[in-house]
Amino acid sequence: MDISLWRTLDAASNRASEGLRVIEDFVRYGQNDKYLTTELKSLRHQLDSTLKKLDRLTSIQSRDTFGDVGTTLQGKLEQARSNWHDLLTANFKRLQQALRSLEEHAKLIDSAAATAFEQARYQSYSLEKMVMTTIAASNTFADVAIYVLIDGQASQPVFESLVTKLLHAKADVIQLRDKNLDDRTLVARAQCLRQQTVGTGTKFIVNDRPDIARIVSADGVHVGQEELTVAQARMVLGPGKLVGVSTHDINQARQAIRDGADYIGVGPTFPSGTKSFDHFPGLDFLREVAAEITLPAFAIGGITADNAAQVTAAGIHRVAVSGCVNQARDPRAVIDSLRSLLAG
Repeated sequence: MDISLWRTLDAASNRASEGLRVIEDFVRYGQNDKYLTTELKSLRHQLDSTLKKLDRLTSIQSRDTFGDVGTTLQGKLEQARSNWHDLLTANFKRLQQALRSLEEHAKLIDSAAATAFEQARYQSYSLEKMVMTTIAASNTFADVAIYVLIDGQASQPVFESLVTKLLHAKADVIQLRDKNLDDRTLVARAQCLRQQTVGTGTKFIVNDRPDIARIVSADGVHVGQEELTVAQARMVLGPGKLVGVSTHDINQARQAIRDGADYIGVGPTFPSGTKSFDHFPGLDFLREVAAEITLPAFAIGGITADNAAQVTAAGIHRVAVSGCVNQARDPRAVIDSLRSLLAG
């Protein structure tokens, strides 16, 4: 076999392994994300296993670093990384290009290895989406802690009054969730909420209805386990919008990350006065999420200023609330209290 083939396989193997290690180190040490680190580590082990199918000794013996004409050819961008996005993008592309080269060249000697490299490349595309979305979302929600759910209220004036109170109280996110209003009335409420939140720091999310979210230019949509998928919601919403997902166990939380969600709701945590549940994953679920996931997670279900400290102790520092704020005489005092407890 031509020595140039082994040189190519050797170089591509090194590039793939190096790029993957940089990404894994960033996620592991820079983000402390156990789930993504585990997924990256799994791909690394899969790649190592496939590389062992090749004759590594022959590849190494064919290596000629000093005689490689490419070692002296280096673009200016290769020496610069402006931010985490540049670093991760460069190394994901390095990994993917190397896997493609391995796939094509391995076809000349081992079709099974070529197929394994192909599958690893597809997996790297999914991991890129998961990693980039998680880190971007963590930045988007860096200062977000209080997520308030409201319905359409008895009338437009009452609705506007409640929204005004919530904005004065500095709610970070307001979600419009109403299963009883007809579509036209729901759109009218959503348009009102959009008008009131424009220019504020408060994000506006529509529950379950990406069509209405798009019509009124909401910041995003929230879906449950039985509604549209993240991909379907994005098809309706268009690019640049937030998609959140309700999760009730750790496998659903992991799947939301794989699907590319921007945040997750985790719960129900406690019995709720506004919604009934058959099952309460409770604080144990919160602990599981906190232990392995860095995608922004909002604990939901019966949370008040009286039990928020338990949420924080479980490792979650964001909450989604409804009655304890909306029915309070002083919503701002409740939100301030929650924010203080969550920061502890």
